[in-house]
Amino acid sequence: MIRGTFDLPVLFDYGATFAFGLSAALAGIKRHYDIVGVLALALVTGLGGGVLRDGLFLAQGPTPLLTNPRYIQLIGAAVLCGILFGSRIHHFAKLIAVVDALGLGAYAAFGVQKSLHAGLSAPAAVLVGVVNAVGGGVLRDLLCREEPLVFKPGQFYLLTALAGAVTFVFCSVNLEMSANRAAIVAVVLTFVFRALTIRFNWRTAPVSSGSIFENDESPPPAAGGGSSKLHPPSSRE
Repeated sequence: MIRGTFDLPVLFDYGATFAFGLSAALAGIKRHYDIVGVLALALVTGLGGGVLRDGLFLAQGPTPLLTNPRYIQLIGAAVLCGILFGSRIHHFAKLIAVVDALGLGAYAAFGVQKSLHAGLSAPAAVLVGVVNAVGGGVLRDLLCREEPLVFKPGQFYLLTALAGAVTFVFCSVNLEMSANRAAIVAVVLTFVFRALTIRFNWRTAPVSSGSIFENDESPPPAAGGGSSKLHPPSSRE
C-alpha cells in the first residue's frame, strides 16, 4: 500500500481537459464532421481514459469525470473554440505539447495510484495507468476508423506514459516515497523524456525491421507519426 494520496491540481486538470477536447475537436473538423461528430469525438477523447479506468478495470461506478458537470462543460467550450478559432490554434501548438507532456506523467501516476488503492497488483496498476494516460486517444482513433497512433512506429508516446507509470510504482512501493513525491518524480521524468523525444525525434521502428528503436534525424511530422502535437492521444483524471 502506498503512503498518502496524490491529487491532481484542479486548474491543471481542467486545463488538460480543455486542451485534449480542443485537439479532438480539431481532428473532427479536419475530417469534416458535423457538430454532433465533433462533440462526440471531443467527449470520447477527453473522458475516455477515465471511463475505461473506472468503468472497465476498477468497476467503481460512474467516473468523477461524468458526475462533475465541469468536465463536459469544458469540452463543450473547447469544441466551440475549435469551431470559431480553429485556423489560429496552431499558434498554441507548443503550449498544447507542454500540457500533453505533463499530462502523460500526471494521469499515468493518478491511474496507478487509484489502481493500487483498489487492490490491483503492481503490473496491473501500471497497465491501468497507461490506459488512463492514452486511452482517450486510442478511442478517438478507433472512432475515426484509423489505426491507433500509439500502436504505429513513431515518436515515443505510449512508452513515455509507461515510464511514468513504472516510475511511480517504483518510488511509491519500492522506495516507500509518499504518493505526492512519487508523482512529482514520475511527472518530471516523463516530461523530460517526452521533451527529449520531440527534440531529438526518437522514434520506434517496426519490429519486423530487425530493430525496435531508431534515431531518425529528419524533423518530426506536424501531424501523424507516433503522435501529433496538436492531436495527442488523450489522458484523463
